[in-house]
Amino acid sequence: MPKGAELKAGDVVFRRGGGFTSQVVLAADRKGNYSHTGIVVEAEGKKMIVHAVPGEHDFDGDVDRVKMDTPERFFSSEYASIGEICRSADSLAAINAALEAYNIYKRNVLFDHDYNDADTTKMYCTELIVHAFKKAGVTLVGPERHEVRLPILRINCIFPSDIHESPYLETVLTF
Repeated sequence: MPKGAELKAGDVVFRRGGGFTSQVVLAADRKGNYSHTGIVVEAEGKKMIVHAVPGEHDFDGDVDRVKMDTPERFFSSEYASIGEICRSADSLAAINAALEAYNIYKRNVLFDHDYNDADTTKMYCTELIVHAFKKAGVTLVGPERHEVRLPILRINCIFPSDIHESPYLETVLTF
């Protein structure tokens, strides 16, 4: 992440990774430049990013879950080749969405490997963002979902590009 980039609670952040899961997302989401998204929260006086991600374990025995990382880790070259920060014009809704996301993180919600956004007991990255903003009174994306058919998986899901194209968000910085 560029030095001096100012994050605000409720900012929606995007990145493109180089791993297998990122490549699958990018192949399925032909309109998108990003394979992952998160939301900025205020935690213990610091800006952090809450996101739901598989395969980024913090310790031996860690499970796929909603987690919280520093912006430096979220955007590190290990996980990101490019990134973007987007902001809602409705700062109160953004702050409330950030609070919801932080509460989801604190509840240790697991990653949703079924990609079922109708069930919020587990969450995937875009589901987390859409759900947090919905709780704050903002509908980031419509009800349409994308059908993805893979040899071992058939899902209907929200893509990062769906959120990125939301009229409620404006780009603050790309890098």
